[in-house]
Amino acid sequence: MPQFDLPLEELRRYRPELPEPEGFDAFWQKTLLEARQHDLDARFEAVESPLEGVRVFDVTYAGFGGHPVKGWLVLPAGAREPLRVVEYIGYGGGRGLPHMHLLWATAGYAHFVMDTTARAAEGGRRATPRTLWAADPRTPGT
Repeated sequence: MPQFDLPLEELRRYRPELPEPEGFDAFWQKTLLEARQHDLDARFEAVESPLEGVRVFDVTYAGFGGHPVKGWLVLPAGAREPLRVVEYIGYGGGRGLPHMHLLWATAGYAHFVMDTTARAAEGGRRATPRTLWAADPRTPGT
């Protein structure tokens, strides 16, 4: 059972002071402008799979700086306009294998599982390559 240091009603009203670092808005304006400088170049390759009831695609797209990012797109078979779920894997792992991500698609949702840059996928296979700006993939928080 979770424990909190404030009663629920106070937690609902709680708004901490969050000082914004100098240049915060300028940083994000510059970053978003740079991101728009390259094409997303999204590629969806169908994956042969014994899984029934879903269709699986190996997705590659251009992430920050145009570097490739990988992901799985798992779709409910026959769905035309399913609701969508995007899952970002934390720095402790990779996208793994498609059969590890069946919950949302079997519930009728399109599910995109984005690999984490510079992380090895399950079994030690790196799906999204390290880039020049990424540190050693075993370093937490990179």
